[in-house]
Amino acid sequence: MTQDEMKRAAAQEAVKYLSKGDVVGVGTGSTANYFIEELSKWGGAVGAIASSEATASRLKSCGIPVLDLNEVDEFGVYVDGADEINHKLEMIKGGGGALTREKIVAAAAQTFICIVDETKVVDVLGRFPLPVEVIPMAASYVLRTISELGGDPQIRKNFVTDNGNIILDVHGLSIENAAEMEQTLNNVVGAVTNGLFANRPANIMVVGGKSGVQIARA
Repeated sequence: MTQDEMKRAAAQEAVKYLSKGDVVGVGTGSTANYFIEELSKWGGAVGAIASSEATASRLKSCGIPVLDLNEVDEFGVYVDGADEINHKLEMIKGGGGALTREKIVAAAAQTFICIVDETKVVDVLGRFPLPVEVIPMAASYVLRTISELGGDPQIRKNFVTDNGNIILDVHGLSIENAAEMEQTLNNVVGAVTNGLFANRPANIMVVGGKSGVQIARA
């Protein structure tokens, strides 16, 4: 089974957690794109909340109505991938640059289902560079501050988020206490948010692997 086949298998499994008439939050990235395809085939969602402009465009192209989060009182399930996820279901996200909106939609959802292929499951987070969304005028200050924390931050070249900000990718971290690191980085003035999803981890992890699909719960 190829990596793409593992992603699709996880996406197909995630649809089983939905109910007819649901509003569904949808993430950003290659694995989330497979979920959008499966969501379109299923046809039971009344609409979706998109975590990025790219996801909104893909949802619309698949005939799925896109709803504004501010117009939805509450919704049940958010489905998204991850760049890394550990066995506590804490994640690094933001490789596609949509981390802030992803974090907002995840916070609003009752249940967060993370769908990944088996290569994304790790014991310790940090091998994948940690994205931090930063207000442009604060770039130098945030770079210096994160360097003092032991990371090696680098500005993502030729990239602007949907919110008009830049991304710093922080290399060289081994994140043993993800919740604490998430809060520390959130307190850096000028940082909008970071790609650690530890204070709001996934509730369910769906892993597509060579031997089939496995499920883990927080």
